[in-house]
Amino acid sequence: MVLVDTSVWIDVLRDARGTRRSALRSALAGEEAALTRFTALELLQGCGDERSWTLMREYLDAQDYLELSQSSWAAAARIYFDLRRLGRTVRSSIDCCIAQVAIDHEVLLLHRDADFENIASVCRLSQEYVRWS
Repeated sequence: MVLVDTSVWIDVLRDARGTRRSALRSALAGEEAALTRFTALELLQGCGDERSWTLMREYLDAQDYLELSQSSWAAAARIYFDLRRLGRTVRSSIDCCIAQVAIDHEVLLLHRDADFENIASVCRLSQEYVRWS
């Protein structure tokens, strides 16, 4: 299983030609894609109208999710804290939570967000920045 961040899903969903969907399939290398509830939240927040919200909700209801455990919340906060002590800032604490989900479940995180590369410098996050051709 591979955790796919919102930053990748947004590009895939906006790509009318389907080239990014194919690139995502290649990046998954035969593994199943998983999401976090944070990704569902972010994707639903981005919907422009009722119809797209309904379609996105139906799509998301059929996906596989990885969840945080009770101890994960403090671990995610620790990531943010450790980066801040080094003088580095993560734009969203949600990214720390998503990273912690990947760490907890020992899965690769596919993303298009430089914050995850920054996060990986202070913890054992397995991550890959997806580059579109």
